[in-house]
Amino acid sequence: MLRKPGTEEYPAYYKDYINNVPDGDLLQILDVQLKETTNLLKDLSDEQARFRYAPEKWTIKEVLGHITDTERIMCYRLLSIARGEQEMLPGYNDDEYVRRGRFNRFSLQELLHHQSLVRQNTILLLSSMYEEALLQRGKANGGEVTVRAIAYIIAGHEIHHRSLIRNRYLNTDK
Repeated sequence: MLRKPGTEEYPAYYKDYINNVPDGDLLQILDVQLKETTNLLKDLSDEQARFRYAPEKWTIKEVLGHITDTERIMCYRLLSIARGEQEMLPGYNDDEYVRRGRFNRFSLQELLHHQSLVRQNTILLLSSMYEEALLQRGKANGGEVTVRAIAYIIAGHEIHHRSLIRNRYLNTDK
């Protein structure tokens, strides 16, 4: 079972993401999250999924594409650091990734399928790692981070965006 990382395992700007992850088995939490996000969005029409709560904000489809792209990037970092990479791994411009991803051209079902496959891969990758790898330290986006912390950042990032979807896009606080 993956335990929450200590604050010395990640840059301070990830604190809220990690603190939002509930206690428990992280692999199970990641699996449940996938189901929760899918259930939250699966019945939206294409028109509803293109909704922006303000002109400069992303659509729901773009938020989902962003969650998926971020998980892909974090898994690359997680794998690289677990395998001993010592070079600084680059950051990324999330607005540019969303713009170039052109997520609104996909159906919501396609985007949910992409997210499902990426999440299944994340769970499989994490479940294959041993304790030493999970505690491995590396450098990414200008800071030092452990593999375990990256796993929690993935979960916390989704929690953050699902909350925004509920509160700012769907106006529900379930």
